[in-house]
Amino acid sequence: MAVRHCVARACSFITEVGRLLQDELSNSPQALLERSRRPGRSMGTFARTLEDFFTLQGLALPTDQAERLAAGRRKRRVDAVPKSLRPAVAAFDASRMRAQDRARPAGTRPRSNLTLEAALATMRDLAVFLTDQRGKGDWALVDIHDIEAFLATLPKARKRRLTVLRQFFGFARSQRVILVDPTRGLTAKEGSGYRGRTLTLDQQRHLFRRWTCDDEVHPHEALLGMLALLHGASSAEVRMLQVTDVDPATQIVRLGKRPHPVPLDPASWAVLQRCLAHRAAWPTQNPHVVVTKGTKGGRIPASTAYLSHVLDGSGYPPRTVRGTRLVDLVNTMDPKLVAAAFGMDPQATLIYLADHVDASRLLEQHERTP
Repeated sequence: MAVRHCVARACSFITEVGRLLQDELSNSPQALLERSRRPGRSMGTFARTLEDFFTLQGLALPTDQAERLAAGRRKRRVDAVPKSLRPAVAAFDASRMRAQDRARPAGTRPRSNLTLEAALATMRDLAVFLTDQRGKGDWALVDIHDIEAFLATLPKARKRRLTVLRQFFGFARSQRVILVDPTRGLTAKEGSGYRGRTLTLDQQRHLFRRWTCDDEVHPHEALLGMLALLHGASSAEVRMLQVTDVDPATQIVRLGKRPHPVPLDPASWAVLQRCLAHRAAWPTQNPHVVVTKGTKGGRIPASTAYLSHVLDGSGYPPRTVRGTRLVDLVNTMDPKLVAAAFGMDPQATLIYLADHVDASRLLEQHERTP
């Protein structure tokens, strides 16, 4: 506690530990951890400190705080559904949670909390749309025209939303909530190629100079930007990067689940050293390279929301910068080599190759033809 917090806070935490040890309840590490939790959405700094210590020493299991927060987010989405349509959505959520619980011990890939919450958000939006725009308060009254009108409100999200709607109405039909599936016959035709934005060479040069020459740029922005621009690193890979993944002797790093270490060029290595120096200024035992004010007192990585906004100062999101590098690599190299280097599925790299025709190669082939 003294290493991670100021003297006053460390003293108050030690006093709190003494109070917990002197009560009449169990003094096991797991029991102390549970009693130290603050009610509400945040378990409190004191409980997080105890959790990090007990789990690191192998004395207790982590708390279910993340699951509690996810349950609260799902409940808020279900509660936002109009009352007449809410029971079916609540039953749909309960069935997906049971499927998640079955998938975990089975060793299969359960749906993440983010996926479950996104599906409930889609159902919430559909229910509000049906009530406000179509005047329908019963799922049995929904027809294909209502679904088409709802999907037309966000054309770019048609495929994702239609997938969720098919799952919900399939569940509703199995539970006899509806007789006919209104999503039957609907399609979400769209090209399988890469549809994201890419940067021009001038824009890439500008970003390279910004992240390597401008000392006013935050080290976290420079690190994420350079790793995405030159090495195709995702926000998740940078977010989970730990100090132990960096090898100063060979100047290589291990990014995410890539099967091979990534050698860094001098510019990227200099940016990484600047980020490590920024981290060293914090009195922290957090093992991650990217440490924020909110995570310096624990061992958890920076939040996904923080990494998604780190590049706001540059004017380009991380996905655009990374997509530019992947498009360039896939179209100049063998997609299978790119998939092997990045630990991606070979089919995933073909998305960045779709509808690409190199005019110069076609001209060369035409000249060789007798």
